[in-house]
Amino acid sequence: MYTAAVITVSDKGSQGRRVDTGGPLVCDMLKEAGFEVQYTVIVPDEQPEIEKAIKYCADTLDIALTVTTGGTGFSPRDVTPEATIAVCDRMAPGIPEAMRYESLKITNRAMLTRQQAGIRGSTLIVNLPGSPKAIRENFSVCLPALEHGLEMLRGKKGDCAAT
Repeated sequence: MYTAAVITVSDKGSQGRRVDTGGPLVCDMLKEAGFEVQYTVIVPDEQPEIEKAIKYCADTLDIALTVTTGGTGFSPRDVTPEATIAVCDRMAPGIPEAMRYESLKITNRAMLTRQQAGIRGSTLIVNLPGSPKAIRENFSVCLPALEHGLEMLRGKKGDCAAT
């Protein structure tokens, strides 16, 4: 079982003016997949705050998988991808590519999402959109493959080519 954290990025949610439905949905999906959700937080759409939350999960808590929800669109306040890129050592472009590919089968608006995925130390960070419908569509695509990636990242499995 791997540890997980969920960071909801929302100005209104962080101010208590909107009930967070995306974060709890991500938590439920993670738990169903066998992850132990150890940390959740709601932060405003401010790049330094998002970076700080991601770094805390990776550097202090040593969380295996950190998932963000929200802040991946075209709004001037949507800076989650920029925060993710800023704190990652290596990017994992196949994860958001797969999510967009599958989501495009449902809506042409999928091409408008800017989510990223990357690695900081031994933590995998994955951005998801904020709407529950989009979370389900996107996260269900990549979630089944993440355990293998975490086995590789956390040194619990050998070389991919050897398996």
